[in-house]
Amino acid sequence: MTRSWNLLQGLLLSLLVAGTGACQDSGHVPPSGDTAVAITPVATGLQHPWGLAFLPDGRMLVTERPGRLRYVSADGALSEPVAGVPAVHAVNQGGLLDVALDPAFAANSTIYLSYAERGEGDLNGTAVARARLDGMQLADVTVIWRQQPKFAGGHHFGSRLVFARDGTLFVTLGDRNRLRESVQDLSTHIGKVVRIKTDGSVPADNPFADREGALPEIWSYGHRNIQGAALHPGTGELWTHEHGPRGGDELNVTRAGLNYGWPVITYGREYHGPAIGEGTGKAGMEQPLHYWVPSIAPSGMAFHDGRGFPQWKGQLFVGALAAKQLVRLEFDADGRVRTEERIAIGERVRDVREGPDGALYLLTDEDAGRLLRVVPAD
Repeated sequence: MTRSWNLLQGLLLSLLVAGTGACQDSGHVPPSGDTAVAITPVATGLQHPWGLAFLPDGRMLVTERPGRLRYVSADGALSEPVAGVPAVHAVNQGGLLDVALDPAFAANSTIYLSYAERGEGDLNGTAVARARLDGMQLADVTVIWRQQPKFAGGHHFGSRLVFARDGTLFVTLGDRNRLRESVQDLSTHIGKVVRIKTDGSVPADNPFADREGALPEIWSYGHRNIQGAALHPGTGELWTHEHGPRGGDELNVTRAGLNYGWPVITYGREYHGPAIGEGTGKAGMEQPLHYWVPSIAPSGMAFHDGRGFPQWKGQLFVGALAAKQLVRLEFDADGRVRTEERIAIGERVRDVREGPDGALYLLTDEDAGRLLRVVPAD
């Protein structure tokens, strides 16, 4: 019944979107069947794991949304929770989110955490903390950035952390679900990507650093809820994907100062059916490189650099929560999506990373979540 409803929903939404006069071929490629892969469980017993980072000594760091940070050894053993993690507001989608290593981690042992931070009363918002990893505890914990304004809600916090090649830090955010009217407002962090230095200060070359009335941290805007981000291995540009409402998940090349349209333009619709905004296109607003109708609920994203498996070189892998899949995207010479394939996982895929061995590592967002290793079957 669920599969039949999804197919019907996709047909109806495709017809409705087509009726707007937008060009479907530029951003939508019908998916093909499963790619054959071998999936090996690495670790089990994680409670809603969210973010993953590889340490130089072969261990991994994993965040769990309720507020725990753990080591995972090479044989899959889980450590006790690391002490000193900032207090998180673990409500609905909120909690401890992403983890990233400082580019100079080998010298300074510094990591960065994004999380839902409680404010006054029930207010909360995405925050980023920096800390030194000292065995089983965090030291010198400092909050370097906070999303403004805080809001009483449990949805759409973002949030991925990606270091640019110049050492600045991208932080992806969401519209907090009920603050979509603030997404186009440059005086808030709602529905934005921000770019900061490792101490939380603002790079002088940020696109709105000198604009009166705009928050200088903003890199791009017009986003709904970004839970996947990665640097392109060739260009070094930031790629992100974001959740649409009912349909309209987007993959974007996320460039300085650009407006990605939410909620003015979208390929999705309200959950109860009506159209959103002004259609699927408008002058001054970016079109997605690729979009999904129906929604796959994307989370986590990684490019494969070909070290482990040359047949995957340059391809992009996207986790899917609702679809419980790993989506493989292959590009043509012009950078457009040529092929989309679905790899059945059977669990909600929250994060996707390429490991030092070239394999893909997935975190599954379940009460008893797992860390999985994925390689081509052949």
